[in-house]
Amino acid sequence: MPETTPRLPLLLLPGLLCDAAVWTAQCQALAPLAEAHVPAYGLLDSLPAMAAHVLATAPQPRFALAGHSMGGRVALEIARQAPARVLGLALLDTGYQPLPDGEAGARERSGRLALLAQARSEGMRAMGQQWARGMVHPDQLGTPLFEAILDMIERSSPAQFEAQIAALLARPDATPLLGNITCPVLLQCGRDDSWSPLARHEAMLGLLPADATLEVIEHAGHMTTMEQPDAVAAGLARWLRRCAQQPPTPT
Repeated sequence: MPETTPRLPLLLLPGLLCDAAVWTAQCQALAPLAEAHVPAYGLLDSLPAMAAHVLATAPQPRFALAGHSMGGRVALEIARQAPARVLGLALLDTGYQPLPDGEAGARERSGRLALLAQARSEGMRAMGQQWARGMVHPDQLGTPLFEAILDMIERSSPAQFEAQIAALLARPDATPLLGNITCPVLLQCGRDDSWSPLARHEAMLGLLPADATLEVIEHAGHMTTMEQPDAVAAGLARWLRRCAQQPPTPT
């Protein structure tokens, strides 16, 4: 009988107010290549703590690692804390810089806290109706996909929202890490992502090793994994094949 290639362990990290639903299509599409696991962060309120939790609960010592949005920042922190455990790194619609100083940082802080106040007073879905409009391509507004995003937001609580906002406002600067990453790196970004724009990913690509790749997901905003699931999965499959060529764990 011919040998079968073992499936790679794959951790798929969700973003702010997202859960396993954000990765459902990719878990299904990538099943022949990878054994996927989607961690949850609970009420952890810092990116380092989230990363440590993922590392402590990972089902395998080494794994390929993909993170969307805030999950990409958690993935970078995992790569900082335990680089030898990461077979490959995929960063989707995310960022690497800390909260900016001055007016820009103050504006981000006040905007996030205003959304938290709305979630507490009106409920998570009402807040999501406002916030998620900027997270998708305009063609997705009012569609079943947009309702699925609102359902996902509603499954979170204001306490979780508060914890994740605290984590993002205190986010570490990952710039010094990028040039030292040695595993295969894939960046993906929606062409129309206004929250984590393409220009930020192009800048990130310039700081990564030369063999890192950037794929633009057409006709998508920030929620690429749900908006264009097939295109995202196809790129991840190519990246996973590169990850599978990584040398075994040293003994």
